[in-house]
Amino acid sequence: MVILATKIYVKGNARNRAIRSLDSIIFNDIGQLDVTYDLSFTPQNFPEITVNGEDEMVANNILIETWGEILTPAQNGSEYIGTLSSWDDRGFLLDSLEPVRITTNNLGLGPGTPAQIRQRFGLVQHMPLAFVQGNLASLSKKELDRLYGWRRGLGRVNVNSATKSEVRATVNKSGHAKDIVSVERVGLLEQSIICSAGTDPPGILAAIGPYLPSEMKCVIPL
Repeated sequence: MVILATKIYVKGNARNRAIRSLDSIIFNDIGQLDVTYDLSFTPQNFPEITVNGEDEMVANNILIETWGEILTPAQNGSEYIGTLSSWDDRGFLLDSLEPVRITTNNLGLGPGTPAQIRQRFGLVQHMPLAFVQGNLASLSKKELDRLYGWRRGLGRVNVNSATKSEVRATVNKSGHAKDIVSVERVGLLEQSIICSAGTDPPGILAAIGPYLPSEMKCVIPL
């Protein structure tokens, strides 16, 4: 059994679409193996995949490689994954089967309040983040490298509450397909739109905003 490091937090028809999208991705990844699988959810809305069959270990490894795995963190200096639940003046609160507090001083993302840091790095709610659980939790080196890499690369618009295909369709509908390089999946419902060189991320946000009931944050390159 693997608990995937992504959440399905939308409701109604959007939830049904998200579940179908997840099931399609999982089938594409492990459907050719000698396994069967069942999809359920934890109380925190993390997908829980139970795999059975001769290729069970291979399938589980593929799922973990694709999505990351949610585990209950122990104070052992190991790396875990949580999703950004909330933030306040004290830091970030991640959900990883149990709440994990990362204080402002341990974020490692430079000066400013947690709200300012979230704005600067384009961190939308529910986005998966890797952290290290010691005496005090901190974002992992891998996570810091990813986020600082975003700031050194092309501009981005990060979006939650929408699947990758929904975001692609919205970009096309807005007439800006030529202004982006790709849509990168961060979580099942969290996407990062990578802008073409010379494209202004706030302009993309303004263009697609009316079509998506999502939180959106820009990443402006340095």
